[in-house]
Amino acid sequence: MPRSRRRKPPGNRPFEARANAHIQTSTGIARLGEDGLLERIEQAATTGEDPLLLVLDGVQDPHNLGACLRTAEGAGVLAVVVPRHHASPVTETVARVSCGGAAHVPVVSVGNLARFLARLREDFGMQVVGTADETEHDLYEADLTGPLALVLGAEGEGMRRLTKESCDLLVRIPMLGQVPCLNVSNAAAVCLYESLRQREFEGAE
Repeated sequence: MPRSRRRKPPGNRPFEARANAHIQTSTGIARLGEDGLLERIEQAATTGEDPLLLVLDGVQDPHNLGACLRTAEGAGVLAVVVPRHHASPVTETVARVSCGGAAHVPVVSVGNLARFLARLREDFGMQVVGTADETEHDLYEADLTGPLALVLGAEGEGMRRLTKESCDLLVRIPMLGQVPCLNVSNAAAVCLYESLRQREFEGAE
């Protein structure tokens, strides 16, 4: 698969951690609305940064959401995006399992996920990459640099049809054993850190 969009984000040196943009409250949980997130993405473009989003289509287990937030914080994700309905809210369990991730990475609920992904692509030039078992494209062949939204589906069911159709590219995580797929939080970790590797470490001296 050609890598036509590879580039290093200006102003980010290899091994340099990027600060997460967030709004903290007295509850210790980061809060941000859909409009606020779009403003942050627009601001990132003006400063030469490449925003990274994690999109979870219908993850309802609070332990999985908390684990995803923990990984997202470590990988420098700007926000975790979820559908407004049929998704776990940020509960005390989520915050506890996230080990501080919920305080730094906001979970943004959107009314129409497919429409939101289309807006990311059309208005902000973000690449939307989803995970699916049926695709032939390998995760490690994909270009995960630049402004990016990584999309993962719900436990067991995967992404909904409209969400899947809203992706620019579908990739699969190679599975060499007998287990057919990874838990969504494990899959999120694999995908996010492959993106981080490409952005910050690939080609570093």
